Amino acid sequence: MSKEIIQAIERQKENPNIKYRLKVKTEEFTDLLFHTLFDAETSVEKNLQKLETLFEELAEIACWKPEKPCKELWNIYVKKLPTILEKLNKDAKAFLDNDPAANSIEEVYLSYPGFFAIVIYRLSHEFYKVGMPLIPRLMSEYAHFITGADINPGAQIGESFFLDHATGTVIGETTIIKDNVKMYQGVTLGALSVARNLRHKKRHPTVEDNVVIYANATILGSETIIGANSIIGGNTWITASVLPNSLVTNTSKVEIKTVKNV
Repeated sequence: MSKEIIQAIERQKENPNIKYRLKVKTEEFTDLLFHTLFDAETSVEKNLQKLETLFEELAEIACWKPEKPCKELWNIYVKKLPTILEKLNKDAKAFLDNDPAANSIEEVYLSYPGFFAIVIYRLSHEFYKVGMPLIPRLMSEYAHFITGADINPGAQIGESFFLDHATGTVIGETTIIKDNVKMYQGVTLGALSVARNLRHKKRHPTVEDNVVIYANATILGSETIIGANSIIGGNTWITASVLPNSLVTNTSKVEIKTVKNV
């Protein structure tokens, strides 16, 4: 092969910090963390030791700034796992309570993509809060790949969150979702603008307690608040706040005609 071609490719590889093994290792770490918390046949003690070792590998790859050592974050993170698991158990119960198709709590843990997406969100969110670079975003993208739900680890989501079906759901970085919210597939909680100068500012909506959002609703904007106890119908487009106890529907007209056989 031509040396000129090789050199041309190498010149384009200008970013020395792109190491794809970080992505692979993060997915391995995420799977191990999931099994440690939920699998009855997995030893918590042994797996926490494995996770610490794997986390140290991730820290070596991801944390290239010497003034911000990442290894120290593990002890902070592991202390939060019991609280995270408590929240996730409440989420699982919300699935069982709200979905008549759920036959058992075990079914929720083992087969519901919405629950898996929430698990990875909650686990990645704690890394996001302590400033771990790259890892929380790679964890959320792993869940996105598996479930079709894109939940940014920066979002703030309260207790007992029910995300049915999950596929196509998008929840932006500065979204706030409070307690006992139910959402269906294809919902977007997004920003009105994606300009770079809005970084570190609130760009996404707030959803208050006990709200139900049906499939393919789009809710945009930092100042948009969906008031408590409201119901948002499917295929709605919302860019302004909704008062508590509201019902928002899409009133498009559907006509059904019967064609006579000739």
